[in-house]
Amino acid sequence: MEMRLIRIDDRAKLKQSLMITTAIVIALALALYPITAYAVLKVGARGEDVKKLQTKLKQWGYYSDSLDGIFGSNTEKAVKVFQKANGLTADGIVGTQTLKSLGISASAGTTTVGGNASNSGSGDIQLLAKLVYGEARGEPYKGQVAVAAVVLNRVKSAEFPNSIAGVVYQSGAFSVVADGQINLSPDESALKAARDAMNGYDPTNGCLYYYNPKKTSNKWMLSRPIALTIGEHVFCK
Repeated sequence: MEMRLIRIDDRAKLKQSLMITTAIVIALALALYPITAYAVLKVGARGEDVKKLQTKLKQWGYYSDSLDGIFGSNTEKAVKVFQKANGLTADGIVGTQTLKSLGISASAGTTTVGGNASNSGSGDIQLLAKLVYGEARGEPYKGQVAVAAVVLNRVKSAEFPNSIAGVVYQSGAFSVVADGQINLSPDESALKAARDAMNGYDPTNGCLYYYNPKKTSNKWMLSRPIALTIGEHVFCK
């Protein structure tokens, strides 16, 4: 009976020792290999993740400082402006929703446009459909595809950001981003238009701009040669 008690006690001590050792190993691993895959970026953060964030913001016109990989007050200010412009909580902290709006995935990747929709994520199609719904609901189906095609043409152009999210959220590019309509749920027509455009259907033949002449007063835009008209929109190169 006494020997059994000693064995049970020894097992308890061994179990406790293993738990302590495991906890120490995990703590050392976290210290040596911190999880930086965009969990949260905020003031004080440093490294490549911050530099990629700054690059995105600068590319879209929200940030004008150096790409130093240091999340300081200027980076925080740019993040807040981006968040406010895109209907997010303007707290200057880059969490899941802000990353999604920036087009940055958890693995720091950005998606670009290929020749086939299978090469692009469903998130891209959803965002493109949201833009189509906000900008062109009520337009002929061909006109909805044309709006989506303009976004994809911009992605391919060296003059614009190289991702769908980058083009959509570029500062001042689309009124539906500024007024919040980008957050509306797209209908089936908008989703189909986005998919068709991603599969290569481009009714505009390469146009980079479109506008409604009844609603636009921008002199530069009005001065551009019109390539074609679909519904209420005219399209330009």
